[in-house]
Amino acid sequence: MTGTTRPAAPTAGAPPAPGPGETDGRTRPRPPALRMLARPEVGVFLGAVAVLVFFLVTAEPVRDGSSMANILYQSSTIGIMALPVALLMIGGEFDLSSGVAVITSALTASMLSYQLTLNVWTGVLVALALSLAVGAFNGWLLVRTGLPSFLVTLGTFLILQGVNLAVTKLVTDNVATDDISDMDGFSQAKAVFASSFEAGGVQVKITVVWWLVFAALATWVLLRTKYGNWVFAVGGDQDSARAVGVPVTFTKISLFMLVGFGAWFVGMHNLFSFNTVQSGEGVGQELIYIAAAVIGGCLLTGGHGSAVGPVFGAFMFGMVQQGIVYAGWNPDWFKAFLGVMLLGAVLINLWVRRTATRR
Repeated sequence: MTGTTRPAAPTAGAPPAPGPGETDGRTRPRPPALRMLARPEVGVFLGAVAVLVFFLVTAEPVRDGSSMANILYQSSTIGIMALPVALLMIGGEFDLSSGVAVITSALTASMLSYQLTLNVWTGVLVALALSLAVGAFNGWLLVRTGLPSFLVTLGTFLILQGVNLAVTKLVTDNVATDDISDMDGFSQAKAVFASSFEAGGVQVKITVVWWLVFAALATWVLLRTKYGNWVFAVGGDQDSARAVGVPVTFTKISLFMLVGFGAWFVGMHNLFSFNTVQSGEGVGQELIYIAAAVIGGCLLTGGHGSAVGPVFGAFMFGMVQQGIVYAGWNPDWFKAFLGVMLLGAVLINLWVRRTATRR
């Protein structure tokens, strides 16, 4: 009889324990390339690079610095709104009224300042309060009734569209507001919302700077703050989020208010760029903002996305919009290009996520 003991027999049905230095399939680390592909902005970054290279080759004017500055400007006017729209989509909702809300804020600031002969900053601040109130109303009605955001914001879209046109005609006897360029405070407001500066010998719009600043701020909020965790949690499963103490009502209402803030900012840019506002504009822009967010990797089902992806998504829109013009093509093809980009981005993002999560 020796002093050695025999190893215990493995339990029936249990997998054998891995040997030294071995791992089973459930704990095997994924390669770095797959981990990178799991980032929602990777696919759209590659797409943006491809679109840029395509137009650099096919449209010689794109290679000029002033042309690129113009492309960035077009991208920024979409991208500033695409950022809060993307955050809202990560939170599981979307806003169909964002396009006409831009015009509502601009009309409010313009008519209030002109008709009452006030400093334009008074109109700007009142427009901000109204834009935030519209966003808060959308969010409050959503959480109060449990209706889908599609129905809530579709109703707001129709209301704002009608009010924009009716009130403008009632106040100005026209479909456009009066020119406010000679009013007190105009030059200071224009410097904030619609000025230009020289960089590398070309004129760059201030909206490009604001766009990048807002993108950096949104990225920090999503990845480094408790509020960012709330946004992802609410978009993933709001019932589970509420069960662990996430303030779902506050999060959703504040996300709609962020969209209102974006609508106000873009509306002020439009007003101080052109000095007047057409009351019928803005219809259809909400789809552009949503598409830029979707191309940027945000899911309509919520809980997935980033703030960086919509930056590249907006750049692709600006690149295509101006690239078609610089290439000398028929601009009527622009919407067709956007449709192809949207479908292509959705399919690429789907493939990327499946590849990244495959064991």
